Amino acid sequence: MSLGLPPSESVVLGVDPGTAVTGYGVVRRAADGALSLLECGVVRTDPKDDLADRLRVIFEGLSEVIERTRPAVVSVEGVFYAKNVRTSVVLGHARGAVLLAAALKGLRVAEYPPAEVKAAVVGAGRATKDQVGLMVQRHLKLREVPRPHDAADGVALALTHCFRGFGPQLKAPIPLTFANLQKLGGRR
Repeated sequence: MSLGLPPSESVVLGVDPGTAVTGYGVVRRAADGALSLLECGVVRTDPKDDLADRLRVIFEGLSEVIERTRPAVVSVEGVFYAKNVRTSVVLGHARGAVLLAAALKGLRVAEYPPAEVKAAVVGAGRATKDQVGLMVQRHLKLREVPRPHDAADGVALALTHCFRGFGPQLKAPIPLTFANLQKLGGRR
């Protein structure tokens, strides 16, 4: 299910699942390795709704994104263990809605742990959300950082697959130092 692009060109949907806000980013990787952002955004749910209704909203929202952008692969944040067990379980439900949307469209799913996403995009597995956003902006030569953070995280997941998931033909950029990240953000 691609846009009819040649095999050397791919579209990746990155998804940062959450029951309140699920961020997504759609990145195209051209045959020459050039990356471009097709779109990014969030699927928001109403916190007053039952969990089942919130999962339906996530599923339907991502199904629409998949239908509109026709990615070749979905890159999703892998399971991580929160200090609060309930948080981990609820996040697992949101991931399930994402995985089901991908599976029903016949899409391959690649999973990346949060630290690997940060390492791939920023060069440091403990990077902050602001640093991830700044590097997403830099890698894609965007005028501004995608907002909110959830959307930037979705784009970072798509970039991670572009850097790591296509094999040795595309190498991740040389990571920048923290000092360079501060310069990018206009901070001292």
